[in-house]
Amino acid sequence: MLTTAGILAFGVAAYGLGRVYPPVGPSQGTIAPADRYVSAQIAEGDVTLGDTSVPELMQTDAFELMVHDPDFRALAASPGFKALASQPQVMAALMANPKAFAALAANPKAFAGVANAAQNASALSSRSSNANSALMGLVASHPVAMQALAGHPDALSSIVRNAAAFANFASNANAFRDAASKAANNASMASSAVAFQKLAADNNAMVALSKDPGVFKSLAANAGAFKALSAQPAALAASINSAAAAASKLQSAGISNAALQSLAANPSAFALLAGQPKALSAIASHSKAFAALAGHPAALAAILSKASAFGSFANNANSFANAASKASSNALMASNAAAFQKLAGDSNAMAALKADPGVFASMSHNALAFGSLAPNARMLSSNLLASLGHNASAFSNLASNASQLSAAAHALQAFDAHSLMASAGAANALNAAASQAIRNNPQAFSAMLANPKAFAAIAAQPAALAALSSNQKAFAALAAQPNLAALMANPSFSAALSQANQAGVSQSHSD
Repeated sequence: MLTTAGILAFGVAAYGLGRVYPPVGPSQGTIAPADRYVSAQIAEGDVTLGDTSVPELMQTDAFELMVHDPDFRALAASPGFKALASQPQVMAALMANPKAFAALAANPKAFAGVANAAQNASALSSRSSNANSALMGLVASHPVAMQALAGHPDALSSIVRNAAAFANFASNANAFRDAASKAANNASMASSAVAFQKLAADNNAMVALSKDPGVFKSLAANAGAFKALSAQPAALAASINSAAAAASKLQSAGISNAALQSLAANPSAFALLAGQPKALSAIASHSKAFAALAGHPAALAAILSKASAFGSFANNANSFANAASKASSNALMASNAAAFQKLAGDSNAMAALKADPGVFASMSHNALAFGSLAPNARMLSSNLLASLGHNASAFSNLASNASQLSAAAHALQAFDAHSLMASAGAANALNAAASQAIRNNPQAFSAMLANPKAFAAIAAQPAALAALSSNQKAFAALAAQPNLAALMANPSFSAALSQANQAGVSQSHSD
C-alpha cells in the first residue's frame, strides 16, 4: 500500500505540475462582451505555445518504465524522498551528479563532513573564482607544460611563490634545466633543491618545457591571482590536472579559452546548465537578453519559475517594459515588484530585451527546464551567460552530446574543489579530515559550495540520506532524462508531491 501510494503521489505530483505548464490565465472562465475583431492573418511567429514537457513526459516509455521499475518504486515510497524533494536547490545538484552524491550519502559522517567543509569554505568562494579563472586561462594556453610542472608539486609551488624570478627562463628552457640540475647553487631554487633536481631529471617534463618555455612568462604574469595556492602543493597540482582535463574536453568542442575562464569561475552554475541541455542551448542563442536578466537575479528567478506565463511577452517587448514599470499592479510580477521595477529602470537591460523579445518564447517553450533553474538563478552570472553567446554554435552542439557535456562539467567541478581546497588550506579554513573528504568527493563539494545551508539541512536528516544512498540506480535513471531531472528539481513539484501525499493518506484511511 505504501509503495502504491508513493507511485501515485509521484504521478499525481507530475500531473499537478503539468497543470501549471502552461498556467491558467487570469481571464479563463470569464465571459466577456462580444466585440467584432478584425486582424491580419496569423503568422507562425505570432503563436507562442506553452511548455508541454510534463504532459509529453508522462506519455513517454521512459516515464512508464520508471513507474513500474522496482528501483524507482522504492525511491518514491521511501520516507526520505519528500525531504529531498523539499529542497529544490539540493535536488538540482543531485540531478547534475547523482552518482557522486549517492556514493557520499552512503557514509552520513562523510556527507556531513563535506557539507561542513563547504560551509566553512564558502566565504572564500568569490576570491577563489578569480583564481580559478586565471589558472584555467594559464592551463588552457599551456596544458602540456603545466601538467609537466604539476608532476612535481613542490617545484611548481616554489615557482608560483616567486614566479617573477623564473620569468627569464621564458626564452631559454635549456637554462632552466641547467639551473634546476644544480638547484642548490641557485638562489631561487635552493630552498627546494631536491624537488628541482627531480624535475631536471624527468626527461618528459623537460621536453614539454623546452617546447613551451613561454609558460614561465605566463606564470609570472598571473602570479598574484593564485599565489595563495602555492601553500598547498598537492592541491595546486590536482587543480592543474583537473583544469587540463576540463579544458581538453571543452576545447575539443570548440569552446574558446576566454569562455573556459568564465566557466571556471562559475563551475556549479555550468553543472546545473549541463543537466538541462535545452536551457543551455536556448541561453546560448539568446545570450545578450539572458545576460541582461541575470543582472537582476530576483526578477530572473520569478520569470524562470513562471516561464510559460511570461511567454506572452514574446511578441511585444514594450508591453513587458510597461508591465515591469508597474509591477505591483501585475499579477505575474507583484510578489517581486521592486525587482521588476529595478529591471524596468535599467536602460541597457531593457534595450537588450527589446532587441530580442524572443527570449521569452525560448523560456516558455522550455518552461520545465528553466523552472528547475529558478531556485539557483543567482548563480547565473551575466559574464557566464554572455560567454555562452560568444560560443553559441559550440555550446549548442555540446548540448546535444550528453556524455561530453557531463564529463566537462564534472571536470570543472573537480578543478573548483581542488582550487578552493588549496586556498582554504592556506587560510587554515579546513582541517586534514575535511581536506581528505574533499579530495574523495570533489564534485559533491563544489556543488555544495553554492548552497551550503541547504546541504547542511539534508546532512541532518538520516531518512533523506538513506533514500539517496539506497536508490542510486533510480536517481541515475532520473538524471539521465532531462525532463524527469527538471521535474524533480522544480520547486512546484515538492508542493504538488505534498498535496498528492496528503490525498493518498486520506484515501488509504478511507479504504
